[in-house]
Amino acid sequence: MVMSEEELTRLYRIRRTVMQMLRDRGYMVGDFEIEMTRNQFLEKFGDSFKREDLFIMKGMRNNSSEQIYVFFPDDQKVGVKTMKTYTNRMKEEGVHRAILVVQQNLTPFARGCISEISSKFHLEVFLEAELLVNIKDHVLVPEHQLLTPEEKKTLLERYTVKETQSFTVFSYLPLDNMFPNASIGPQLPRIQITDPIAKYYGLKRGQVVKIIRPSETAGRYVTYRYVV
Repeated sequence: MVMSEEELTRLYRIRRTVMQMLRDRGYMVGDFEIEMTRNQFLEKFGDSFKREDLFIMKGMRNNSSEQIYVFFPDDQKVGVKTMKTYTNRMKEEGVHRAILVVQQNLTPFARGCISEISSKFHLEVFLEAELLVNIKDHVLVPEHQLLTPEEKKTLLERYTVKETQSFTVFSYLPLDNMFPNASIGPQLPRIQITDPIAKYYGLKRGQVVKIIRPSETAGRYVTYRYVV
C-alpha cells in the first residue's frame, strides 16, 4: 500500500532524528545518513515500504562489536509477540541493546516483558511523536557530555566528592583546563532517567553527565548531574 506524502515525510524525519541520536551516543553514523534528503529517502525505501524496513544496526565508534538495533514495528500497538520476536533475534545475534520506535504506547504485557528481560537486554521505547523533532535543536537545551566510568572516578576522587554531592565549574579556560577553578556546591543536581534529554542519550542510573552552558560572566558554565 502506497503511503501518503504526510506519512512519508513523518517517517523520514523520525529516522533522521534516530540517526542523529545514535551519533550523539557515540555510534558510527555517516554524514550521508544524517544529511539524507527526503528524495534520497524515497529512492532508498520507495513509497510503499513497511516500517520494519527502516531497521537500523550500528556499532560504537570505539568498539564496533558493541552494537545496537533500532526496530520500527509495523503493529500500531506492540504486544508480547512482537517483543519476543525482537528479543529472540537479539539473543541469536548476540546484541544486548535496542530501541523500539512505536506508533502507540506498549501494551501492559509488553511493558512487563521489558522488565522481565532487563537483566539480559536493554530495550528503550520511543513514541514516533517524540522523534519528529530533535530535542537537542531546542535553543534552551545545553550541551550534554556523558562521562566515562574512568572520567567519573577521576572527577569524584579529585574533589573527594561522594555521588550525593555536587560541584559547579566556572572558567574562561578551555574545558580540559577547568578543574583548577572548581567550587564545591552543597547538593548534587540530579537528572531523572525519565528526563527527555536523559532518554535521548540513553543514560543509565549511576552515570554522570557534564552540562555545558554559555555564560556572559564566566565564559562557560559547567555543572555535573547524577542520573537517578
